[in-house]
Amino acid sequence: MRTLALRLAFLVCAVFGLMLPAAAQESPMQQTILNQLDAFKADDFERAFTYASPTIKGIFMTPQAFGAMVTQGYPMVHRPGEVKMLGSRDVAGRLWQKVMITDQGGRTHMLEYQMIDTPDGWQINAVQLLPEPGVGA
Repeated sequence: MRTLALRLAFLVCAVFGLMLPAAAQESPMQQTILNQLDAFKADDFERAFTYASPTIKGIFMTPQAFGAMVTQGYPMVHRPGEVKMLGSRDVAGRLWQKVMITDQGGRTHMLEYQMIDTPDGWQINAVQLLPEPGVGA
């Protein structure tokens, strides 16, 4: 009887999980990245800055300076087309989330976001653009 109840509970969770919108199925860490991307799409640099770690905030000091860096250095992040969360990995105790962004021109970019868990929730501590396949050493 207990096994049947557990199976039924699992089935209900699986069915309702399939009916949730895609954003609701993202992990809190991934949702932080998606929230920041939404802020960038709206040119809301103040809100985008709230998802940055204390280290990043210390480097850029203001949402405007942060926004200028993103618009100039990461145009695919400022104006993403399609965003797909890929795997995450731990490198020397640092958690990296891989994200595939297709820009509005249809070009695909692979990025990794270094994420840190803070008392305020997940925050973005670094972003690196990965080399295109076949490029680099």
